[in-house]
Amino acid sequence: MFTGIVEETGDIVGRERTEDGLRLRIAADAVATGLTHGQSISVSGVCLTVERYDDGAWFEVFLATETVERTYLGNLGEGDTVNLERAMPADGRFDGHIVQGHVDAVATVSNIESVEEGEAQRASEQPTNAERSSANSRAAEPRDDGDEPGGDWFFEFELPEGYGRYVVEKGSITLDGISLTVADLVTTEDGRDRVTVAIIPTTYELTTLSEKAIGDPIHLEVDVLSKYVERLLESRFDSRFD
Repeated sequence: MFTGIVEETGDIVGRERTEDGLRLRIAADAVATGLTHGQSISVSGVCLTVERYDDGAWFEVFLATETVERTYLGNLGEGDTVNLERAMPADGRFDGHIVQGHVDAVATVSNIESVEEGEAQRASEQPTNAERSSANSRAAEPRDDGDEPGGDWFFEFELPEGYGRYVVEKGSITLDGISLTVADLVTTEDGRDRVTVAIIPTTYELTTLSEKAIGDPIHLEVDVLSKYVERLLESRFDSRFD
């Protein structure tokens, strides 16, 4: 079990396709230190098992075919960045919410807005490759305000059909392994559910969200408690007609 508090980002430094799935080698510092064989790690929200490792340098995980098909990790290559979190220890602080690392579906980034700059990218205004490069360059530039983080952000995501019922305003949601609070939930005229989350500067800068652009995929895991409630209500309703 995880809490959705990303410890650090790691870089994919190796990728091997096999008949049974995909093996990734991920370079990391803190997360790759003190590992043991069989340990669970959340890789951008996907719970994976450590197969091999070089302490303090890298670790390898294997993705079965089903995992490759249900996530976007199979589309990543060497040099791409992922969010990392080790499983929560029994005596650790519970700073986020219950995150299983079982991706429900892949959502899509539909809008990104910088609160500080008042700038927004709309789905109807897809960024060009040059604009993506420029945005990444600005993010990498040193700031004049010392170590002070930048401003807040609003990210909007379009949910796959059927998942809007598990989301409530001010409730918890996991996106790419990050525990976030739902700021707004709307249903468009054509019936699509869109969720908005507020991103504080620290979360933006210390996770892969700073690299996201409109149209990009993102792993979705809804709050498992909502699934339990739905199941209990279904059972109770069905029993009334037995």
